Amino acid sequence: MLEIQHLSVAYGDCTVLHDISLQVPAGEVLAVIGPNGVGKSTLIRAMSGILPPKTGTIRVDGREVARLSQNERARYMAVVPQARSLPDHFTVYQTVLLGRTPYLGWMGTTGPRDHAFVRCALEQAQITHLAERWVGTLSGGEQQRVLLARALAQDTPVLLLDEPTTHLDLQHQTGLLNLVRALASEKKLAVMMVLHDMNHAAMYADRVALIVRGRVFACGSPEEVLTRANLTTIFQVPVSVIPHPDYGTPLILPDGVHAPRNQRTFATGMNVPAILDMKSNPRTAFLKTTTLNPNDAH
Repeated sequence: MLEIQHLSVAYGDCTVLHDISLQVPAGEVLAVIGPNGVGKSTLIRAMSGILPPKTGTIRVDGREVARLSQNERARYMAVVPQARSLPDHFTVYQTVLLGRTPYLGWMGTTGPRDHAFVRCALEQAQITHLAERWVGTLSGGEQQRVLLARALAQDTPVLLLDEPTTHLDLQHQTGLLNLVRALASEKKLAVMMVLHDMNHAAMYADRVALIVRGRVFACGSPEEVLTRANLTTIFQVPVSVIPHPDYGTPLILPDGVHAPRNQRTFATGMNVPAILDMKSNPRTAFLKTTTLNPNDAH
């Protein structure tokens, strides 16, 4: 359980977040959405301990994060940050292995269990084939998946993601979000992720928190929060919200000028990967994940 109570965060004399109270139970995904500059990334930074709270508390499994050592905190929560700060001259494998740092002894020696977690994380993030590549030679999207793998190798009960689909193409956006959704359900992780794509929030999150001017404007199910009235008011853009024809989740469509139907062109002959059930709600149907159990390491 991740619990935030009356949290306020400031940069100097400027308070950015005001009296934020949220809960993320184990096994749930909370999507944080809102206009640019309202404090969404600041919330992730405060949750991870980078920014000290001005007031309020953050608890994981009943323990106050501010009272945990850096090593203890890293065993409770893993972060996939928005900005990439990866070592250019490390291989992908070495970078993902850094996720095991909180579990190493004072000599920093890794063991079979640590390497099993790394192999599992590489498979889950679909980057096993990049294991020996230098991180500096990777594309932005590939580096984003390395950050995800490093977080998965940490094996924490809480996963925080700040705009995790940035730089990813459509295939890997879907793969990452399916994976996060599956891990939340199967491993009972408490997941909080900042998203800009509200349709992703509608499809993959159990609950959505809409942040406006540093405050929680609304929090509830996607159907309760992602309404035409809320989105039009907050984003100052007229939208239509209809049920998704397959999933039943809210589908947000900005109003605008559309090309006549007879002038539209569509790709033909596209192959849909068999691994995805395109008629199933992503909240309950997931991309298949690796079944490697790190406890089986020899």
